[in-house]
Amino acid sequence: MARSIDYYFSFQSPWAYIGHKLFRDVVGAYDLKVNHKPVQLVDLFSETGGLPLMKRHPVRQRYRMLELQRWRDKRGLNFSLQPKHWPFNARLADGVVIAAMAEGHDPDGFLRRAFAAIWEEQQDLADAAVVRALADAAGLPGGELVERSAGEAVSAAYAQNRQDAIAADVFGSPAYVLDGEVFWGQDRIELLADALKSGRAPYRPTL
Repeated sequence: MARSIDYYFSFQSPWAYIGHKLFRDVVGAYDLKVNHKPVQLVDLFSETGGLPLMKRHPVRQRYRMLELQRWRDKRGLNFSLQPKHWPFNARLADGVVIAAMAEGHDPDGFLRRAFAAIWEEQQDLADAAVVRALADAAGLPGGELVERSAGEAVSAAYAQNRQDAIAADVFGSPAYVLDGEVFWGQDRIELLADALKSGRAPYRPTL
């Protein structure tokens, strides 16, 4: 039986975008079942003591820009450091992921296109027409999923993702939770791969 991993992410997060391909490589190498859990970062930060980007000290904001450039080179990507349509309301795109899963679809093709649309192609993921086209290009029923995205069932699942994240000690995006062990940040993917390769028992906080 395939092992499962919870994948907490936000389309707002450049780090989720930067790490997505490598994460999927690890998923394929170890035949993992991915539980996609999009989360609203502002809500998650408020619950766990984090600060939205614009409220962070300028020193931290400047360092973030350095890190984005370093990791852009490291991962061999080509993206804008300040996309035209960012920040944006990710609720629609997140809801499409949740709706797709509810109908038994693998949302990864949509995720790949959506991340590239934001960070590489300067598209607006708050625009229903853009999201619908991306879902259609991924082989999903875009119109149906966009319509379902706003529904109560999707809203309830979205809220549950936040509660699940808090219960799992997740406080940012991306976070990968394997057997209860949190790997936060795309720069921890190699450590996730090491844990899978070794077959070790999950580490637990000692506090």
